[in-house]
Amino acid sequence: MPITCFIRYEIDPFRREAFEQYARNWGEAIPRAGADLIGYFAPHEGSATTAYGVYTIDSLAAYEAYRARLAADPLGRENYEFARCERFILKEDRMFLKLVSAPHSKPAHG
Repeated sequence: MPITCFIRYEIDPFRREAFEQYARNWGEAIPRAGADLIGYFAPHEGSATTAYGVYTIDSLAAYEAYRARLAADPLGRENYEFARCERFILKEDRMFLKLVSAPHSKPAHG
């Protein structure tokens, strides 16, 4: 059963454009490294400092191999360095969850 990785970022609210570039770069690199990217989400309303990245992967073992491929990917290495140098990410938390509500039923139409 696949697992979903939720990454919660605390970002500098004055550097949102840098985070958005970081997210676009992962949009190329993450699928190439073997994870199914759901997306990166930047602040729109409410909190100006909370952002998310979400992707699925087959297992924690597959995650370890994926991370190695991502670190070896030229764009992946460049993106890690971009974040390190620009310092727009203030905090990052990662958690892995499994989907337990599937199969989903269709909503009733009334």
